[in-house]
Amino acid sequence: MAVLALVVAALAACTQEKPPAAPPPQIPTIMPPTSASRIRPMVDRPMPEDCELIVPVERVNELIGRKMEGELKMIIGIPEPSIARTAKIDCYHDVPKGKNFAESPLIIGLATYEDEASAKERVTESVDAEKKEGGQATEIEVTKHKAQLVTTNAERLLIGSLGKTTFVVRTKAGYLPEDKVKDILTALAIQSMTPIEDA
Repeated sequence: MAVLALVVAALAACTQEKPPAAPPPQIPTIMPPTSASRIRPMVDRPMPEDCELIVPVERVNELIGRKMEGELKMIIGIPEPSIARTAKIDCYHDVPKGKNFAESPLIIGLATYEDEASAKERVTESVDAEKKEGGQATEIEVTKHKAQLVTTNAERLLIGSLGKTTFVVRTKAGYLPEDKVKDILTALAIQSMTPIEDA
């Protein structure tokens, strides 16, 4: 009986089905987008009333690659007829808690002027002033628009104009990786001149 039991067990083992082979890996199907992404162009936008409408903090965090720990402070400038300026707003990002806005390592600002010529003149004057202090300026493309990237010992500065509006993004040296500073400042400048969706 013991021999018979062993034979039956052996036969049962032989008749068990082998586990199915693993299916071949599935190749993902890349579906074309149902609608084209809407990329809003830079425009000579109306002056926003708040920094979140210029470049939202979340967008700044995304572009610089980390969450800012400091505060956001805003200064609204007054019209200055002597240079044909009609409005101004400066956004001081990542200000250390308890510190003055001047300690901000990243500043984004917009200003509007009476006409396009006045805006362009203001950019030229600002760049010339930086050069006189030892800064070096390079013309770069910000989308289809020309701007000046200025490098000084203390700062990296991107300044340009579109229509009656000037835009400026400046950062303290060392705040952003040097090999990425041009791209980050450019992206921030583009966003500053692009109205926020549904705002």
